[in-house]
Amino acid sequence: MGSPSSSPAANRAFPHLAADERPTLKDVAKLIKDGKAKRIMVMAGAGISTAAGIPDFRSPGTGLYDNLAKYDLPYPEAIFDIDYLEERPEAFYTLAKELYPGNFKPTICHYFFRLLQEKSLLAGAWTQNIDTLERIAGIEDDLIVEAHGSFAEAACLNCRKKYTKEEIKPQIMRGEVVRCQEKRCKGKDAALIKPNIVFFGEGLPDRFFSRLSHFSSCDLLIVLGTSLTVGPFNSLMHRVPSSCPRLLINLESVGEVDGPRSREGFDFDGVTGRAGGIRDVRRLGDADEGVLELCEMLGWADELRRLKDEGWKALDEAEGKTTPAKVEERKEEIKEAKREEIVAHVGEAVEGGKAGKEDVDDLTKAVEGVSLEQKDPINDKKAPL
Repeated sequence: MGSPSSSPAANRAFPHLAADERPTLKDVAKLIKDGKAKRIMVMAGAGISTAAGIPDFRSPGTGLYDNLAKYDLPYPEAIFDIDYLEERPEAFYTLAKELYPGNFKPTICHYFFRLLQEKSLLAGAWTQNIDTLERIAGIEDDLIVEAHGSFAEAACLNCRKKYTKEEIKPQIMRGEVVRCQEKRCKGKDAALIKPNIVFFGEGLPDRFFSRLSHFSSCDLLIVLGTSLTVGPFNSLMHRVPSSCPRLLINLESVGEVDGPRSREGFDFDGVTGRAGGIRDVRRLGDADEGVLELCEMLGWADELRRLKDEGWKALDEAEGKTTPAKVEERKEEIKEAKREEIVAHVGEAVEGGKAGKEDVDDLTKAVEGVSLEQKDPINDKKAPL
């Protein structure tokens, strides 16, 4: 009798697959559905915030560095150079006004992180972004690591006094250079209040290093919207266990191994012949669309959209955009505008001898029956009131 054939080895990262099978996005969804991914870590870059209207740094033609000509910089990166800030602070504070929190709303990706949090699956949200959109989306502070700092807080470069983003926002919004008003700082050019953004030459936040050990217990890593060109952030993907599956959702493939002998980087095609099978999956394209596709597979898509809609509504209400009082105020504004428009037309007709008293009466009454559906003067979209 012949010996029984042995079963093919299983994939260590995707136990339901054989080691020689290539995993897909559906396999990532299956891990989550089956409860095999309970500590999900996310790594995010500027690509998850472009849908909010915030430019990334390096995209040709649309990236931040390609759109800094108006600041007359000696080189694009000077906008985040600490020496240049002290020499010519106006450029940075002008840019800060454009990028300041409150100007933008979180994207589908940010609310996906929130959804993972609500399902007790989010182990950490590590971001290169300075826009604070993770915070605005409702991610708990303890789960966020802003690798390059953010606008959330600021400090005086001279006395180190700390300020909140709300304290310096009025001056930022007026396009002013923000200086510390402490007695010991008054009149000193060096007493600039700088948001806690990591400039070139500065060290990363202590939190970045104190939380590195969290990657060792991660059982699914999702990398979104980043070029993975900036260290040490790009090295984080190597800190997860060797059996941890890794998913890249990005416009293009990045961070790949250099060849069969390479030991670092994504290996989507199994070129290294890694024991245990392929653990890396990529979904190329828009980050929001990729996240929605994953959520469709999980049956979470409606929940994610609802979370985003409710989040945006709450933000609008917090800014006084959609409260009942504001709606009534808009109704009156629209009605008054239409009334003035009709009266103006009537006046022109009377002056031109084209309308009599009866015509004036009929046209004036018409204002009460006009439709109040028009472009929303606050949100610039069609909205029935």
